[in-house]
Amino acid sequence: MGKKSGYSRPGLFGTIIHYDANGRKIGESRPGLFGRINEYDANGHKVGHSDPGFLGGYNHYDNKGHKVGRSDFGLFGSINHYDDKRRKKGHSTPGLFGDMNHYED
Repeated sequence: MGKKSGYSRPGLFGTIIHYDANGRKIGESRPGLFGRINEYDANGHKVGHSDPGFLGGYNHYDNKGHKVGRSDFGLFGSINHYDDKRRKKGHSTPGLFGDMNHYED
């Protein structure tokens, strides 16, 4: 297992709040239309979005629409994260209270 790089917790109205390893808020994800997830930084500025993939998982895009990565579901609720060249960059595992712990690989 790699170094823990942060965690995410559910917020109100379907949002997910993201924190760094020190507990500082670094951004949030808000649900959009047709399964899209809109990504925002800690100041509330939109930085990108994620769309559901054809065979599951999510494709991630920056604010200009360029693909920057992909996330695929793994075993036991984990999620594997890849860059735009399909190199594994990290993974997330479920925590005890509905949160996700993020790790760099």
